[in-house]
Amino acid sequence: MGENHTHNKKTGLPRKRFYRARAHSNPLSDSHFPIPVSPCEVDYSLHYPEVVKVDPCKRIEFADVGCGFGGLLIALAPLFPDNLMIGMELRDKVTEYVKERILGLRTTNLGQYQNISVVRTNSMKYIPNYFGKGQLKKMFFLFPDPHFKEKNHRRRVISPFLLDEYAYVLAVGGIIYTITDVEELGEWMKSCLEEHPMFEALTTEELEADQVVKLLSAATEEGQKVARNGGQTFRAVFRRIATH
Repeated sequence: MGENHTHNKKTGLPRKRFYRARAHSNPLSDSHFPIPVSPCEVDYSLHYPEVVKVDPCKRIEFADVGCGFGGLLIALAPLFPDNLMIGMELRDKVTEYVKERILGLRTTNLGQYQNISVVRTNSMKYIPNYFGKGQLKKMFFLFPDPHFKEKNHRRRVISPFLLDEYAYVLAVGGIIYTITDVEELGEWMKSCLEEHPMFEALTTEELEADQVVKLLSAATEEGQKVARNGGQTFRAVFRRIATH
């Protein structure tokens, strides 16, 4: 057997440079990957084999949409050991990297990281295929593609139409976290959420008390890059509310 050059010899974890891909993909183009017909068709034994052995009824509660290299998932896993989380990523090489990274962490940290996984999918089209009504407690949209041109705003991952879908899969009290280093996109995401009847902004006190908020920029490759370059970030964190 030859050496596996795509993995670090010391840690056994995959090397990022072998899994690089374009920063963003066109979410409206159809790629070929299997899509579950409905949430009950999602194969949990494939994603969380150890958890399913203990609790076959457990369901995903956190979704990181456009999870990139998986930094947030890996930071969240030990903080919320009882919650199942999934990263959703359109780029196949990046998805493969996150898969390998999680498998490596499971091997070197026995009993840990069993609650996170990744799936290659187009979350702009298939969110209802993966999650049922009120299933999720947290959704993350970190440093999404800004799609600067006005004609491409329909490709943005936060939009009035898509917020209807996110409101459907989020439980009342569930939280949607967004962050970007593009001011115009930050304003867009914030105004979409403010104008939607099923979301309300977290208060300053609530934001300060939420340990996840600090990870939005600290845990991701994109956030770390922005910090290194002394850039600004624009955050919008909103709660799913009941409508009367």
